[in-house]
Amino acid sequence: MPLIPVVPENHSHVLAEFDCLDPLLSALRLDSGRLKCTCLAVSRKWLALGTSAGGLHLIQRDGWKQRLILTHKEGSITHVACCPHDEDFIAAATSQGLVVVWELQLERRGRPERVSVSWEHRGQAITALCWDTGTFRVFVGDSGGKVSCLRAGSSKLGKGSAFVIFPIQTVTTVDSKVVQLGYQDGRLLVSSLSRCYLCDTDRSKFWRVGNKERDGEYGACFFPQNKGLLVGQPPLLFCARPGSRIWEASFNGEVLSTHQFKQLLACPPLPLITYRNEPHYNVEQKSSQSVAFPKLLYLGDQNLLTWTDSAIYIFTPHNGQVLLWTEVKDLFDIAVYRNELFCLHGSGHLSHLSLLSAERCVERLLRRELWLLAAALCCMFQHTITTSKARKSIPIDRLEHLRSQLSSTTHLDLIGQLDEVIAKLEPLDSASSSRRSSISSHESFNVLDCGIYRVISRRGSQSDDDTSSIITQSLSEEERLKEFGFVQEEDQKQNCSMVFIRYKYSPLNTSSQTQDPLLLLDPVCLEEVLLEWLPVLERILGPAELSSAAAADSNLGGRGEESMERDYLTSHSEQQEESFCPSGEPAEGVAQKKEESCELREKDNQSDSTEKEPELSNGSAAEPVRVVSPKPVPADLLADLTQLATLYTELSCFRNQPNEKASGCTTFLRRYFFLLDQERIRRMCLLCYQEQPQVQSSFTEATLELTQSTKMVEIIERGDLLRSLRSLRELQPWSAPLLLPHLHRLYEKHGEAAVRSFSQFHPTITPADVMTMAQQSHFLAYLDNLVQSQVEDHRLSFLQSLLEPESLRQDWLELALTHDAPQHCDTLTPDGQPRWHSHCFSWGYGRLLSLLIRLPADLSSKQKMAETCHSHGYWMGYLYLCHELQCRIEAFSTICQLGDVTLLEEPDGVEPKSWDEWKLLIKLSQQYSSVVESEQVTEVNGSSWSNGSADCGGKVSPESLTLMLARTVGPDRALAVLEECGVQLDFSPHSKLVFDLLRVTEKRQRWVAMIQTMLERCDRFLWSQHA
Repeated sequence: MPLIPVVPENHSHVLAEFDCLDPLLSALRLDSGRLKCTCLAVSRKWLALGTSAGGLHLIQRDGWKQRLILTHKEGSITHVACCPHDEDFIAAATSQGLVVVWELQLERRGRPERVSVSWEHRGQAITALCWDTGTFRVFVGDSGGKVSCLRAGSSKLGKGSAFVIFPIQTVTTVDSKVVQLGYQDGRLLVSSLSRCYLCDTDRSKFWRVGNKERDGEYGACFFPQNKGLLVGQPPLLFCARPGSRIWEASFNGEVLSTHQFKQLLACPPLPLITYRNEPHYNVEQKSSQSVAFPKLLYLGDQNLLTWTDSAIYIFTPHNGQVLLWTEVKDLFDIAVYRNELFCLHGSGHLSHLSLLSAERCVERLLRRELWLLAAALCCMFQHTITTSKARKSIPIDRLEHLRSQLSSTTHLDLIGQLDEVIAKLEPLDSASSSRRSSISSHESFNVLDCGIYRVISRRGSQSDDDTSSIITQSLSEEERLKEFGFVQEEDQKQNCSMVFIRYKYSPLNTSSQTQDPLLLLDPVCLEEVLLEWLPVLERILGPAELSSAAAADSNLGGRGEESMERDYLTSHSEQQEESFCPSGEPAEGVAQKKEESCELREKDNQSDSTEKEPELSNGSAAEPVRVVSPKPVPADLLADLTQLATLYTELSCFRNQPNEKASGCTTFLRRYFFLLDQERIRRMCLLCYQEQPQVQSSFTEATLELTQSTKMVEIIERGDLLRSLRSLRELQPWSAPLLLPHLHRLYEKHGEAAVRSFSQFHPTITPADVMTMAQQSHFLAYLDNLVQSQVEDHRLSFLQSLLEPESLRQDWLELALTHDAPQHCDTLTPDGQPRWHSHCFSWGYGRLLSLLIRLPADLSSKQKMAETCHSHGYWMGYLYLCHELQCRIEAFSTICQLGDVTLLEEPDGVEPKSWDEWKLLIKLSQQYSSVVESEQVTEVNGSSWSNGSADCGGKVSPESLTLMLARTVGPDRALAVLEECGVQLDFSPHSKLVFDLLRVTEKRQRWVAMIQTMLERCDRFLWSQHA
């Protein structure tokens, strides 16, 4: 026997076949060429087999005994499904399009009964069956894309339920053949040839999963998250895609990620462990696979199963890995229950497989005395068998017993490999037990909260020397943990500690200072150290007047320190310049270039001094922005200075001090911009923009100065907006500090036309960036374009992600209500009430407004938004918020004043739900009818609102409301409600005719329902007698 190859360590599970179902098929006579198995389903109790002759065999899994056979004369059985929550129900579909739900009635020892029959798919091939997980409903999909639902009546639902015939409902019709159906927690998953759909069957809402289509049979399934920390989380969706890919989507249909398995499947297939033949593992069989997964099933413990006609694939989606794939010939269909697979092959043959870990599989093989298979599996999965965890399933004595069962003449190589495996075996919990024994034999110990063992040696023990280092380290660690009191500070102050791990004093000092952890956690001490470091920075890299003043005020020691620092900078800069010199260039040339650069710098300083200096908000002249370092600084020192300078700027900006401190922040930014981290300063400016706008203006001025000499400025100055935007797009990847100044220039030159196009630079440029540079009306146009650029289904969630902080919702709502909006006199009466039909006015930013009011918010925020909508006359938004806040009286009053009955009928309308609400609405309509009639003849916005008809038309009046109620509950009951309200009306001839027609229709519907009920009961009785 050749040596058995060892599988890689990332493989730990196998598929194994222990049972032979051939005798079962022979007993059912399903192994002949004339009669064969066509479909199967499995549950805890049953294995259901459909046949080509129309029979449905129910085999009890305990002992594989046949219990029932259900016959169908409407064709062969094509699909069968067991009810997941009640094994007394089973559904079957035939080749002629019939769907039957059977109640087995085993508890009452009665005959099986057809409790529901559907011919809704007559003439179409049924392709999928799926049970509701909570009720007795079955969902059916066919080759034409139609999805229907039939409900089974049963005495288990209550008295009289068995005599109720539920109508067949059409759930939806998709664009192509239904490949697979799934149901979980009130939602139906439909996978067609082109895409996947998610249906809320209770609310009749539908979503598409993803945006990209496909072409072919690809499955989809729900993936429950009910294990460990995921308990209570909504299920996930997995949808197959071309090229061995699978989409992972949320329970709302939003695609979260795409799992790529093409390269992961470039590994040899694991052998099928079966009694039929020996396992073979070919190490050299490696090639990537582009597979179309026709169906997906949830298997066992958080695994995903799929298959083709020649292989079975099992994935672990939580880490995106392949658990295993195994070649199995002539696969037709698979049914799963927990970790068991029942495979139907094209020839009608059945196989029963189990997904097991390698050690569990070896244990079961040993129990069945399959010695060769067990030994081969041990050698193949050495990395799993040799671990201490496997000793619980396979003790060492059992492996030694296995070795003794092998023949030394025919299996010598296998015995040698098994001896190597036994030599590598780890005892049960070897690592932890040895550690505990070594400690407890000489010392006593306790475990600190941080997880460290504190070991206390006994006096006179021989292990004192060995454990001294452990004791010292544990005690010092415990003392350090006790010293620190972690107090939550602001986010900016928390970032300070990370910077100061390496620096206590100025990095300009060459001597290393002692690190003090207490400094890192105390912002006050941190600020004091930065203030001590600031004079050093001003002496070395500050403006000339600051350097001279600092030198005059410094003492002798300070002058010595300054000279050392300047020598340090000079030496490093000379080293850098020498390193950048060409090998053939003399040193004199370098010195000459340095002199020329100094002269140019002096000329620039003189020219800058002649220009007019900008002013700060307090009226004082602002310093010029310095975007270039006055002296060359070594790269390593520059990185340290950038951290410290940025930190000082942030602390001075967010310090709760009077305005002079803010001007200090602005001054420091302008003075040392060349040292600052531009991205961090940008975020800082956005946070403090409202309180300190001069900081933002200084940052903008600095970035404009920094990018003044770029080629992009010339393109913008030419005035071609489209060419400028195209050039900016070519600069990818973008950096916000470098992109913002170019957008400033575009906005100054083109105004609103430019700012509308800034949405293409999201998320590098955020709405907060645009808000700082654009007018409010222009910013609103940008925000509207940005939101509308998203897919319609994602606009609401996208807008929600932009609200940082949440208070922006109210600001943006008021902004949208005050720009490009109707005048207040057109929507509000002088006393602040709605004008008749004023909801028909168009709002310039109506789409943005409808999204803003639909954003998730707390109760107080919704109340504030409702008040804002009412004060501005945005009635559609006000009615929606009243519906959300359950302010139904206010909504009815507003609808009556607006005078439009369609506001009660629209999908988002506020429809009365009780008799009291109908009575209130009728009384309100009578109260406001005189006001509405007076407004109809007045001109609003230059046009008359009269509809030109004496009838009620679309008006809200007692007569129109009575007609509306009559269509719902019948004319007699509607007139009774009108009398209870004390309203007397003289109905128009049109209304009287409608009442008469409704009475005739109601009477005929009662007769039709009665006849249909009798026919369906007769039909059910005849079918039960026939069965």
